[in-house]
Amino acid sequence: MDQSWMNNPNLQGIDKAKLEMLSQLASQGQNQTKSQSDLLPFLMMAANTSKEKGMQFKPNEMDMIVEVLKMGKSQEEIAQIDKMIMLMKMMMKNPF
Repeated sequence: MDQSWMNNPNLQGIDKAKLEMLSQLASQGQNQTKSQSDLLPFLMMAANTSKEKGMQFKPNEMDMIVEVLKMGKSQEEIAQIDKMIMLMKMMMKNPF
């Protein structure tokens, strides 16, 4: 997976350890999530992993990361990213 997004100047205020963890999770997700039905369990695992590592992302950090990840993407890809973010926000508000 291309990690050049981590060097975007918009992300310079975010701890490199957080960005590296996100990169690792994204790489893992590419290998594991083949369909929409795989997405929710993967997102749950990602949220638990970050919590276990004591890495809390501030809302503004997440917003910056998402905006950087959307750069250069098609409208379809942006819509899919937005859908994943919406799922994550719903999960965080309503933990199982």
